[in-house]
Parts: sequence; structure tokens; C-alpha cells
Amino acid sequence: MSGWTNRGAYRTLGVRFRGQSNPSSYYLALVAASPAPDDADNTLGDLAEIAFGNGYLAGGQALGAGAADFDVWTEDDANHRAIVQLRDVVWTAAGGPIPASGNPARHAVLTDANATVGSREVFHFWDLGSALTALAGQALTVRDAEIQLVTVSA
Repeated sequence: MSGWTNRGAYRTLGVRFRGQSNPSSYYLALVAASPAPDDADNTLGDLAEIAFGNGYLAGGQALGAGAADFDVWTEDDANHRAIVQLRDVVWTAAGGPIPASGNPARHAVLTDANATVGSREVFHFWDLGSALTALAGQALTVRDAEIQLVTVSA
């Protein structure tokens, strides 16, 4: 399952309709199965980020705002939705596994770039389908993570 957090929807609407500032960059972070992300999560500190090290940095991987990192934009009138898709995000395990210890990755979350990692606001989340670990030399890839805005059909 994937979805918006209430905080993500609130911030997105604030940018569009109240002239609030859009984040200049984002992060894609990996979190463990428990607690599972849901719409009520506000910050990365509400979740259990995987242990950093061996190619995974605390807070995840940086993404710039714009077409390079949000590389697919679609208006889908037939299915009453708009879609933006992230580029493939890859972490390669070097010198040991990702995560470095503890629980494997089960979810990915899109956050803002707050300097305090635990205070980064969570905008969107994705279930990776299973618990994932990358051994040294292997890559852990989040492929085609999609954010949708669905409209009501008449």
C-alpha cells in the first residue's frame, strides 16, 4: 500500500493555494515494518528508520525538486488521476549489508530536507512488498515509486 500522509497533503495544498514555500529538496528514506507508515505520521521520527551504514545514510537519499528526480508526470483522464513518479533510487551495500544492523527495510517514505533527520516531515509512503536487505555488493532499489492524486468521476 502507498499513500499520502495528512501532513503531505496539507503541505501540498499550502504550496498551491496559500503560497507557502515548496521544499527545495526531498529525501527518500527506508523504514522497518513496524510501525508501518500511515496517513497520520508527521515526521520520520514517528517511524523506525533502518540502521545507517554500508551505503545507506541516515535520512535516506537526497532528491531534488524537478524533472530529474521526479521524472514521470502524467495526466490520466481515463482513470481520473494525475501521477508523478520518482526516478529509481538505488543504495549499493559496501563493506556490509543494508541495513547495517537490525530490522530490514519494508517501506520507503518521502520526506522534506529538515536538517534534523527525525524532524523531517513525511509526505508520502510506499510498501516495498516484503522485508528487504542488501548484502555487500548488492543493490537495494526503489523502482518507479508513484504518487497519485485521484479525482472523483462524475
